[in-house]
Amino acid sequence: MMKTQVQTDINTVAETEINPFRVYHFGKINNDGNASMKNLLGGKGANLAEMASIGIPVPPGFTIPTTMCTFYNEQGRVLPTDLKTEVDQAVRLMEEQMGTEFGSEANPLLVSVRSGARVSMPGMMDTVLNLGLTDLAVQGLAAKTNNARMAYDSYRRFIVMYADVVKGLNGEDFEHIIEANKAKAGIEQDTELSVDQLKEICLELKELYAKLSGEAFPQKPQDQLYAAIEAVFDSWNTDRAVLYRKIQNIPSDWGTAVNVQAMAFGNKGETSATGVAFTRNPSTGEKKYFGEYLINAQGEDVVAGVRTPLPISAESAKAKDLQGQSMEELMPETYIELTQVFETLEKHYTDMQDVEFTVEEEKLYILQTRDGKRSGFAQVKIAVDMVKEGLVDEKTALGRIEPASIEQMLSPIFNADDKVKAKDKLMGAGLNAGPGAASGIVALSATKAEWYKKQGFPCVLVRTDTSPSDFGGMMAAEGVLTVRGGATSHAAVVARQFGKPCVCGLTGLVVDEELKTITYKGETIKEGDNISIDGSTGEVFFCKIETSPSEISQAFIDKCIDPNQSEVCRHYQQIMAWADKYRTLQIRTNADTARDLNVALSLGAEGIGLARVEHMFSSDDRLLLLRQVMLAKDEEIKNLALSHIEHFLKEDFTAVFKTLDGRPATVRLLDPPMHEFMPHNDGDKAKTAKALKVSEDDLTASLGDMAEHNPMLGFRGCRLGILKPELTRVQVRAILEAALELNSALVPCKPEIMVPIIMHENELIHQRMLIDKVAEELFAELNARVDYSVGTMIELPRAALQAGEIAKHADFFSFGTNDLTQTTLGISRDDANHFLPTYKNGVSDPMTGTGNFEVYPDDPFQTLDQSGVGQLVQVGVKGGRDTSENLKIGICGEHGGDPASIDFFHRTGLNYVSCSPYRVPVARLSAALSAIRN
Repeated sequence: MMKTQVQTDINTVAETEINPFRVYHFGKINNDGNASMKNLLGGKGANLAEMASIGIPVPPGFTIPTTMCTFYNEQGRVLPTDLKTEVDQAVRLMEEQMGTEFGSEANPLLVSVRSGARVSMPGMMDTVLNLGLTDLAVQGLAAKTNNARMAYDSYRRFIVMYADVVKGLNGEDFEHIIEANKAKAGIEQDTELSVDQLKEICLELKELYAKLSGEAFPQKPQDQLYAAIEAVFDSWNTDRAVLYRKIQNIPSDWGTAVNVQAMAFGNKGETSATGVAFTRNPSTGEKKYFGEYLINAQGEDVVAGVRTPLPISAESAKAKDLQGQSMEELMPETYIELTQVFETLEKHYTDMQDVEFTVEEEKLYILQTRDGKRSGFAQVKIAVDMVKEGLVDEKTALGRIEPASIEQMLSPIFNADDKVKAKDKLMGAGLNAGPGAASGIVALSATKAEWYKKQGFPCVLVRTDTSPSDFGGMMAAEGVLTVRGGATSHAAVVARQFGKPCVCGLTGLVVDEELKTITYKGETIKEGDNISIDGSTGEVFFCKIETSPSEISQAFIDKCIDPNQSEVCRHYQQIMAWADKYRTLQIRTNADTARDLNVALSLGAEGIGLARVEHMFSSDDRLLLLRQVMLAKDEEIKNLALSHIEHFLKEDFTAVFKTLDGRPATVRLLDPPMHEFMPHNDGDKAKTAKALKVSEDDLTASLGDMAEHNPMLGFRGCRLGILKPELTRVQVRAILEAALELNSALVPCKPEIMVPIIMHENELIHQRMLIDKVAEELFAELNARVDYSVGTMIELPRAALQAGEIAKHADFFSFGTNDLTQTTLGISRDDANHFLPTYKNGVSDPMTGTGNFEVYPDDPFQTLDQSGVGQLVQVGVKGGRDTSENLKIGICGEHGGDPASIDFFHRTGLNYVSCSPYRVPVARLSAALSAIRN
């Protein structure tokens, strides 16, 4: 058939120009389809057409495009007459190619009906095999093939699948009939059922079908086919498919194609088989064929685990003590043909392939190929190896690696076998907020966690929620588990920054600090008992599971192994080198100590984008000094506290700047909601009152004067520096003294001082004048100067809208997207977990009553809300650069480590992103992918 312009340029035209009723043939007649048409034909249909065009043995068939799925759902879920006409014509063409007849009682054509979305959704949608069998057709198939057992085995499979997939009946009810007959016959395997037993099973299955559905099992193959097509379209909206799409961010309007294909029978006896294989090992990335097969079986037997499959290669069979049972040994000629297909497919698609195949009486058929899913390390290894082999270039190789796979490679892990052994102690799963695995004893307070650390006992900090006062405990613990909070809660943010595994929002977990216990679903353990958390999956175990650090951490952070001796490290280094070659965004880190900075620099950070002064007040003695400044009425007490603060801040900044060795450093002045730093328990109040030389009643009165109803929008940020200028003064002196001292020692340092929470240009004008005044006083005092810059954090909507005015007084901008998201959307980051997950997963639809109404697509604290918050960022960038063309602009919120957000920042023209230390490699790769795509 002649290709039309619409068919040739299918990916560049609007859907309205495509005829949704048209079907696309593949096989001996291969009209129009190819692998570039995945959006229209789905991945499976496009690849079937592509394989047929290059001579791969593919059973013929046709594809109904994804546009028909969308049309079908929009038009009331009824197949239109025009489509049925196209389907009937396509079936007749299949009959001509196969030499069989659909619905024939003597020479029947049987087909499979499978889904096929544009991206792989394994196991999410439905399939029907052996369609076209009827009471008469099964007899004809038995006679034609001289294999009655295969015919009735196929019929019983078809009845069960049709009942389950098409009619929505409980498939287990039908499987019980098969199991009962096997038990009655005293056999274990389906393959042991005789012809007579299979005939009896078919009768019982049809009786149950009639009983449950209220109608006889359909005996017209055409009706079966139309119903199966509808069922595949309907499977796009099953609960599991909807959930999968939400997790993978697959749009609901993409739809699925339907593939109708002539059956190849792997259940014709000992010379027939079915299997699934990968052209490389999907777990390790090793260039060895990896797959399993079953003799005398059909595809769902392998996938569903009805029987234990066998390895395809002799090497794998030997490793599993199954010598002599591999496909390579039992079907050597077919195995050689299959490996030749593997080579052809991998070279053609230039990627590792996941292949489904069937052998029908020694004849090989390929039923599907797709780019194979693979582990994080396998992604990296295969990408590097394929560049070396000349299959792909560096940019293509980078595009094959998901940024999350790099994070996976960095994380401590549990051994898979150990997790299986601990399954009885698996309590449940919360939000996988910080990747990696952690195991230790339960610590219910920061103090206890720090004590355990000093005693040499690894622990997991378990809290209802966390606050800055828990910081020391979080650092002491191997991981963190909280009852409340989302993936961007305090616990999660800090945990990710420091590479701590973290599970948040384990609803139902009860932490009883008085009894020193935690309880979940009736299971109780005490403080000091073992617990394990998997921050990559959210799983929580009430037992100990051993962990080990990644090789990358050992080589580059701990420096206890030689990276050149580790294949993992060598491949990681290669990917990072390519990423740095192609990215244009700079990658900085959010770090407040030399230790954190060393981690980030080891992983490739190019400077600090956010050093938070408030994090330097984490110890009790330092907190007490800040409380004295905020609460003391005695000037002598206040000034002495300020002197001590300047001293320790200078020491901290000196350590950080020295570690940077000339790299840029942005220091954000104090920006805490002050209630977090005030005393709350009786012991802290007593200690604070003593330091202030006041009574506890007087202290309570002072604290009452400072109380705020909404401290996140209250006395914090630049407001603190304007009303308490002595705090700005002491911070600036400490920063610049450290820089001056290092410069005199020939260690280059040019600090960037950032003023937070600006809502009006006058706030920045005030703080900048004060900063410059303090600097000049210090320079005169020490008879030395140092270059510094002053900028601001854009984290309020008004600041973004007025960026042009603010830029007149700023040397740089940094977007604080955490607070910008909170203030734009009116959502508290720490409380959003109460409703945001439900918003994303779907609430009750007012019209249908189902739970599929998606209110909000993503957690805006994980992935930037580009259409809302993102517009403010774009406005801020434009306004700032309209005023100052070369204004340096970065982002230092949590979104700086999110791949989708990084892509937006790249397109928006930012100079750098800043993220937590352990997210630096993810950001480097994400920035490269953005540069390559754009």
